[in-house]
Amino acid sequence: MEYKEYKKLYDSLNRPGDIGLLIEKGYDHRLVETLYTQKTSRDVKKRFHMVKQKAPVMLKEWKRGRTIMEISDHYRFPPILVAMFIFLEDGASKKQFWEFIKSPELLDSPDTAEEVRDVVRNDYVYSPVANDRQRERGIWGEELLHEWLDGQGITYKTEEDLRGGEGQKTPDCLLDEPMVYEGKKICWIESKASFGDNVEFRFNSRKQLCPYTKLFGPGLVVYWTGCLDDMECPEDVYISDMSVLDRKLDRISD
Repeated sequence: MEYKEYKKLYDSLNRPGDIGLLIEKGYDHRLVETLYTQKTSRDVKKRFHMVKQKAPVMLKEWKRGRTIMEISDHYRFPPILVAMFIFLEDGASKKQFWEFIKSPELLDSPDTAEEVRDVVRNDYVYSPVANDRQRERGIWGEELLHEWLDGQGITYKTEEDLRGGEGQKTPDCLLDEPMVYEGKKICWIESKASFGDNVEFRFNSRKQLCPYTKLFGPGLVVYWTGCLDDMECPEDVYISDMSVLDRKLDRISD
């Protein structure tokens, strides 16, 4: 994807409702859901402690009758995290809070239980349903990768096969023998259900991809929901999007 289009999409995703609007315009639902999740997660990481400091004020506002959703909108912060700040400030433990999120009926107050249900329904990133959705995207990507390799008769070891083996960092697929992808030798493939923009790719490179090259040699990372065109890659790391499915791996000639 060209940066100009990516920037337009990214800047358009400010609330969960924006996801549906972009899907109606023809954008892939996994793409816009992923971009919204990444944007929200980055904002949370940047502002978490600053917003958390407002917990005493939030609790007072809530006890005066303001809803958690209203407080969430005011601070432009995910409703479940705002609810967590309020509940912890009111004396609940983190364990209790997450039990309430999973089972609001455990709360003594029916009104508070209904408010928690509303918070869960409106949190697109941190709710149990959102976690399931992100996990499903990860499984979807790995299945696409396995089908692509299996269809070419290429054998490999999965992350599960490698667990406890050489090193602790393991790619999703370690090829049983090196292959050639678009003229480049690769030994492993990593599946990513995230969108490969500069922030994501730098993080993945530092935490996973570059360490893989030291352990296993050159490899390929596939961002199934898309990636920016013409990104600068570290040595021995190559990048693709779903268009990889239209290509084939070649065996290294003797």
